[in-house]
Amino acid sequence: MVHFRSPSKAHRLFLLLLLPASVAFSPAAPIHSFVSAQPTSTSTSLCSASNTAPAIPMWAQHEISITAPSRGCHLITSEVNKAIQKDIASMKIGMANLFIQHTSASLTINENADPDVRRDMEVALNKICPGQWTKDGTFHHTMEGEDDMPGHVKSSLMGVSLNIPIKNGRLALGTWQGIYLNEHRDQGGWGGGHTRRIIITLQGQS
Repeated sequence: MVHFRSPSKAHRLFLLLLLPASVAFSPAAPIHSFVSAQPTSTSTSLCSASNTAPAIPMWAQHEISITAPSRGCHLITSEVNKAIQKDIASMKIGMANLFIQHTSASLTINENADPDVRRDMEVALNKICPGQWTKDGTFHHTMEGEDDMPGHVKSSLMGVSLNIPIKNGRLALGTWQGIYLNEHRDQGGWGGGHTRRIIITLQGQS
């Protein structure tokens, strides 16, 4: 057993931290002046009987095929919403992932109102990676035509997937935001045409 003799103020504070507040100390060591009232917890237990059971995450997956009418950027928000409307309706919060299964097409989000935005996007992409680079020998992967390698480059630049929040049973897109399918080929391509497969995966809670 260890005996303390004439404890200093530092020692008394140390004892206060170790011993319960109900322990009596000598008048010479008025540690009780440092004792505060017991704290009141304001947190709510997730396991209390009054709480409902935690929500179970819901998953759903859909695949859509879209045939682009031409090379360029195409608004497909309505096609996506139609495919997922039944499953997303019961989700108050969650996330939607869109993934296109191709290497010469891409997905992005941009303005949904003025069609000139989509035309200007195509012009800009052709400036960034022109088909002329196939003709002048810049590219070596040219077996499917002038738009072959430029299509692959544009797909990587724009990206093949999107994540969109789910809020109150719908995709939480902004007022002017729309989902674009960007078709980067005008000849050749997968299967010789422009049919593109997009997988939509939903995860959410009601």
